Amino acid sequence: MPSTYEVLVRSKAPRETVFALVADATSWQRWAKPFVRYGEWVQEGDPAPGGVGAIRRLGSKAWGVREQITEFDPPDYLAYTILTWMPVRDYRAIVSIDSDGEGSRITWAGSMESKIPGAAPLMAFLLGRSIKKMAAGLAQYAEKSV
Repeated sequence: MPSTYEVLVRSKAPRETVFALVADATSWQRWAKPFVRYGEWVQEGDPAPGGVGAIRRLGSKAWGVREQITEFDPPDYLAYTILTWMPVRDYRAIVSIDSDGEGSRITWAGSMESKIPGAAPLMAFLLGRSIKKMAAGLAQYAEKSV
C-alpha cells in the first residue's frame, strides 16, 4: 500500500503566477529556501524548458535531487518523479493549482512505496513537512510577484 502526503495552501496570487513559479526550476531558489538554494534544468522537455520529459536539479550547487516532469498542463498542474536514489520507489508527486476566489489554491500531493521496510511512511512524513513549508513559501512569493 502506498504512503502519501497532501498539502493544501492558498495564495492571493492568480494561478498563472503560481504555476509559472513552480514550473520554473530556476525560480525555486527564491521561494523554496532553506530546502532549495539552487535550481537548474538538466534537460529540457516538451514544451521547453519544463514540459514533459524535462529534468530539473534542485538543492544546492554541490548536491541536488533530480526530478523528471511526467505531466505538464499549464496553469492547472504538473506531475513529477524523483530520479535520484531514495529508499522509496514509484514516487509520484502532482502540484495542482486551482482558481480560488481572488487567488489560487495549491494542492501538492505525493505517493510512494518502500524499497526498504518502513521507508515510505517516514519519507511521506518528512516530505509532507518539507513540502508544506515550500508550498507556503511559493504562495507568499507569488503574492509579492503580482
